[in-house]
Amino acid sequence: MFQKFDERNSNIKVFIGDRLYERKDAKISVFDSSVQGGDAVWEGLRIYNGKIFCFDRHVRRLQESAKTMYFENIPGFDFIKNAVMETLKANGMKNDTHIRLTLTRGEKITSGMDPRLNTRGPCLIVLAEWKKPVYDNASGIKLVTSHIRRNSPQYLDSKIHHNNLINNILAKIEANLYGADDALMLDGNGFVSETNATNIFMIKNGILHTSNPDSCLPGITRGIVLEITTELNLICKERNISVSEFYNADEIFTTGTMGELTSVYEIDGRKISNNSGSIILDKIMKVFKKRTETEGEVII
Repeated sequence: MFQKFDERNSNIKVFIGDRLYERKDAKISVFDSSVQGGDAVWEGLRIYNGKIFCFDRHVRRLQESAKTMYFENIPGFDFIKNAVMETLKANGMKNDTHIRLTLTRGEKITSGMDPRLNTRGPCLIVLAEWKKPVYDNASGIKLVTSHIRRNSPQYLDSKIHHNNLINNILAKIEANLYGADDALMLDGNGFVSETNATNIFMIKNGILHTSNPDSCLPGITRGIVLEITTELNLICKERNISVSEFYNADEIFTTGTMGELTSVYEIDGRKISNNSGSIILDKIMKVFKKRTETEGEVII
C-alpha cells in the first residue's frame, strides 16, 4: 500500500520546539539527537469527527518512552496538548487527519553519542497531515514473513516507542521486494511478533489469539481491540503463536493507528480461507468504528 501525496499537505504548518513553521521552513538542526542517532520517541494519532482518538493514552506513552530513555525536562501534558491544538487550528484540521508527534532529546552542542551534550532540552514536533487510513480495508492486505527478527527486550525493548526503526524498515524492504503490503516479523524464538508496522490478531474456531507483548509493541489500537473483545464476551488469548497457525486461521487482522483494523487475506502465498465462516472481525470493526465516532479529545 504505497501512500500517495495529498496536495492539501503542500502548505501545512508544522510545530517545532515552541512555534509553528511553514512546511518549507519546517526543519531541525543537524545537531539534533534524532539526526545524530535516532534518539527520539514518537506517537501516531488520528482524528475523527473533530476529536483526537485516545489522545491521553498516546501522550502518556510518549512521556513514558521519554522517561525510559532518560530525557530531561519532558514536556507536560498541557504543553503538548496546546501545541497539538495550535497546529490543528492553524491547518483547519478536524477530520481525515493523522498526527505524527515526535519528541527528540534535543540539539547537541557538538556531534556525539553522550546525552550530556544535549543542553537545550527536548524538542517537540507536531506534524499533522491530511491522511486517510493507509490500507484498503475493502480488499485487505497481503503479508510475507521476513527473516528480520523483531527486537526483544534483551536488546531493545519494544515498549519504548522510539525512532530507531531500522529493524522495521529492513523488514518493510523485504515486503516490497516480494510484492507484499507489509512484512510479518517473528521474535527471537520464531514465534509471530507483529508486522513491521502493526500488531496482529488471528481468529480460529471463534477464539481470538494475539502475540504476547514481549517482542511486540503493546499498541494502543491493540489495547482497544482487547477491550472490545471483553465487551462482546469474546475470548482472546495472548500467547506464543507460530506462523503455521496463522496460515490456517479463519480470520486475520492487523491493528494500528495508521491502518485501523485491516483484514489479511494472504501470508506467504497461503490464502486465508475462513472455512468456519467467521464474522467476528466484522463485529469488532463495528464497535471500533462507533468508539472512534464518539470518543476522543475535542479539538478546540
